[in-house]
Amino acid sequence: MLFLPQSQPSHLSSTTLAPPKHALPASYVSCTSHLRVSCSRREDDYHATLKALNSRGRTPRKSLGQHYMLDSSINEQLVGVAEVRQGDVVLEIGPGTGSLTNVLLTAGATVIGIEKDSHMATLVRDRFHGNERLLILQEDFTKCHIRAHVNSVLDASKSVAKGSFTAKVVSNLPFNISTDVVKQLLPMGDIFSDVVLLLQDEAASRFVDASLRTPEYRPINVFVNFYSVPEYKFKVLRNKFFPQPNVDGAVVKFKLKQSMDYPPVASPKSFFSMVNSAFSGKRKMLRKSLQHICAAHEIERALQNIGLPITARPTELTLDDFVRLHNLIARV
Repeated sequence: MLFLPQSQPSHLSSTTLAPPKHALPASYVSCTSHLRVSCSRREDDYHATLKALNSRGRTPRKSLGQHYMLDSSINEQLVGVAEVRQGDVVLEIGPGTGSLTNVLLTAGATVIGIEKDSHMATLVRDRFHGNERLLILQEDFTKCHIRAHVNSVLDASKSVAKGSFTAKVVSNLPFNISTDVVKQLLPMGDIFSDVVLLLQDEAASRFVDASLRTPEYRPINVFVNFYSVPEYKFKVLRNKFFPQPNVDGAVVKFKLKQSMDYPPVASPKSFFSMVNSAFSGKRKMLRKSLQHICAAHEIERALQNIGLPITARPTELTLDDFVRLHNLIARV
């Protein structure tokens, strides 16, 4: 049963994404029915997104956080922020109908797409049928062996280009997996140079802003800054998506650090265990929340050594403070 409406759904205002009043040209109908990469930008607008979904009998699935981009210029900005060039290897998470994939391929990238929804994976394969620079894997990104997949493509690319380089990540990310994806990707500076993600605006701000003494300051801020240099790039209004979410989006660029540039800790695992313990009771003083590591008086002495009061709480410590505290009290 077709779900392509005769007019726009009520949640999309006529002043922003109104459908054209004239009949669709034959070239447009052909483009959306065959879904080929040679089509114009218009193939990725509101009507084409619905047509593509309808071709597989699909509606966006809330459980998968599916919100499809309706504005090709946003995809072009994403690719621009990542500085994608001819020959780059790019990982895309959740390609959906392939609108961002289209821009990445046009930029000359080799694209690895990880798509959990089997119907959408088939749709993107069909759309770019015959393009040897696209690999679509029907897997759950949070569970797949992404390092093996990317290294395999990088090795093949190096044998052709005779160069040594890393891959990039460029994705319009399902909002409901953003934290899991960030945690999985940022420690991969050995294979990724940059991670550019379109996220929920609130999450984007939380990842980038590491302001002390605020309720928003959490272990994820320490994690993000340990492994990367994050930068908030621009906001994306909610009316650019279908279906329209209740929040705006935003693009963040994470410049990944190499292992030699990580803060000097003997064990990252031990370090983040300490950080998570510290934040388990935000209002607790560290001399209490970290007593499972060493005695309170040792914690107090360590805090004094790094120039902090013995009553310090986790929201008062920068990344460097946590690193110095860990190196004084941890037994690894």
